[in-house]
Amino acid sequence: MSDVQLSPGPSETILDPEPSDALEALQAAHNADDPVTAIVQVCARWPRMLAAWASLGDALDEPALAYAAYRTGYHRGLDRLRANGWRGSGYVLWRHETNRGFLRSLAGLQATAALIGETDEDQRCALLLRQLDPQWPPQ
Repeated sequence: MSDVQLSPGPSETILDPEPSDALEALQAAHNADDPVTAIVQVCARWPRMLAAWASLGDALDEPALAYAAYRTGYHRGLDRLRANGWRGSGYVLWRHETNRGFLRSLAGLQATAALIGETDEDQRCALLLRQLDPQWPPQ
């Protein structure tokens, strides 16, 4: 007789870390005289870097431009999640530093969607954040 193996619950996906030189460039961009231009350059050099897209959205004053940056980070994040085994369900928790660029992009997309009147997008993103991390928002 064999033992029955029960799943402990939804799976969890943890994104792979960003290259250290990309992280250093993003940190330097935040401290630049013109952070928006510097962050844009980081996004152009490392277009798969989710934290860079989230940072660009955070740095932009124009809601429509911020929405575009966050949306790029969100879609790039979905690609990276799938490459790391995510199949459209399961947790992507804030407590893992490497997941934060994606979650920041998704949260930024949700907030800017609300600002520009995209109510359906706002609600969809808010629900997805809670599904990905039941402890959302992080404290």
